[in-house]
Amino acid sequence: MRTPFKLKQQLSPKASAAKARRDKAAAMSPARKRKKAQNQRLGQRSDSDLHHTGSTVKRVSIKNNRGNFGNGTKNE
Repeated sequence: MRTPFKLKQQLSPKASAAKARRDKAAAMSPARKRKKAQNQRLGQRSDSDLHHTGSTVKRVSIKNNRGNFGNGTKNE
């Protein structure tokens, strides 16, 4: 499957299809389904992200959550 924009991961069609299957399986796992349902119950807002920490959910700033809380994302 080709997209009109350049992807960071330049995968072969076979690898891309395998990744799509893995990603969908991960998104449909029981744990992810519970987290998605919990997010919908709490309600997403435009000024913050919902951050799952073990059994609790914290509302944190978008900058902190997506920036790995000041540690950056290069080495994740």
